[in-house]
Amino acid sequence: PGTTPGFPPPPPSYIPPAPTTTVQPHGIDIVLGAQWGDEGKGKLVDILSQEYDVCARVAGGSNAGHTIIANGRKYKFHLVPSGILNESAVCIIGNGVVVHLPSFLEELKSLELAGVKYEGRIKLSDRAHIVFDFHQEIDGRQETGLGRNKIGTTKKGIGPAYASKISRNGLRVGDLRDMDYFEERFRMLCASQMASNEGLVIDVEKELDYYRKIAQHVSNMTTDTIEYTNQAYREGKKILVEGANATMLDIDFGTYPYVTSSNPSIGSVLTGLGVSPRKLNGIYGTVKAYCTRVGEGPFPTELEDKPGSTGEFLRSNGYEFGTTTGRPRRCGWLDIPQMKFSTSINGFTSLNLTKLDVLTGLPELKIGVKYTIKGKDIDTMPANLKVMTSDDFKVEYETLPGWTEDISQISKFEDLPPNAQKYVLRVQELIGVPIRWIGVGPNRLDVVDRGPGWDVVEQTLK
Repeated sequence: PGTTPGFPPPPPSYIPPAPTTTVQPHGIDIVLGAQWGDEGKGKLVDILSQEYDVCARVAGGSNAGHTIIANGRKYKFHLVPSGILNESAVCIIGNGVVVHLPSFLEELKSLELAGVKYEGRIKLSDRAHIVFDFHQEIDGRQETGLGRNKIGTTKKGIGPAYASKISRNGLRVGDLRDMDYFEERFRMLCASQMASNEGLVIDVEKELDYYRKIAQHVSNMTTDTIEYTNQAYREGKKILVEGANATMLDIDFGTYPYVTSSNPSIGSVLTGLGVSPRKLNGIYGTVKAYCTRVGEGPFPTELEDKPGSTGEFLRSNGYEFGTTTGRPRRCGWLDIPQMKFSTSINGFTSLNLTKLDVLTGLPELKIGVKYTIKGKDIDTMPANLKVMTSDDFKVEYETLPGWTEDISQISKFEDLPPNAQKYVLRVQELIGVPIRWIGVGPNRLDVVDRGPGWDVVEQTLK
């Protein structure tokens, strides 16, 4: 064979592979949270998953929560991908997820009671680490011990489970296939945790008895999800990743230490599913038409939530209470510097703007467009939280007119009230990413889809 300019000639023994007929892979599409979580990712996943063969979770654990309203019924998901509502989709819980098995099995039971048939459609990674009850107890103890400096954790044991993983004394779901091995390592882990956490008592025999009882049931759902996912990709199957939490809660990129214990940004798709970056396709950032945060930590555009305030209006109209904890969410205006930061990290190809309907009725809307400190512009999200909480730190806003018309039944962008259109287009302009989906109501079909032309990937493919 000939040589390629700039590259050395192939070795004499090199034999070019014979031409083969291969399936054209679709690529892996991803739905990610672009703010501080609770953006409404699950609703888009639910809509999209009807067209996908495989849906996957890749990071976090039962600290995540997605609520879907379908056919008049409300479904709450914590570990199982919400794509399970598509009866023909296979759902993967990837190696990057940490799994509290009692919660997982309870979630499956609730799905079964709701008439959702999941048997044979859930693939649990043999490499996913297990969250034990004592991880949850440790999580609660640590949070309580922080006092007024608390992080705002869900106390689901996620951080301590990841700590066990990084300390290399954790147990994985696949270990349940060999109970002798599981028991040996579990006893070692319990001894280590009780020695490190004064007053912690673990009933080791009771715990082992429970895991012996569920081992076969769990093992029946356990597989090598890395091989399964890559084989599905090679076969041309459509794969959708359902992100949990959000970029501003990322352990590396978020407002540390007020973050989660995993990487809910684009990188977790690679490490939590076991695929190469060359296999990624559409990256869909989900962003509310305003902004919310649950738990502690800085929130630059936060509004007061006193009775009669705009913050209270957003919380009440948007029903802003956590799916996992029920905690009231803090509410504020849309934050463009934060969204630009999130976009830089994730490379969104299009955006899903949710809950536009919640803004209906406000006489004017504000968008946070710039951060300044001591009058000087800040070009990115500060890593030091003291900067963001300083009296010298300010947010500059643009003000746009609101609308009063009901938009919940609208299905076309051009049918939205003129001021609603102006708001969407201004947000799109400021972030620099096309907005394809616009949420106009709480139900699964209350979405305006502007079509595949509003996706950088689709435009490139043309």
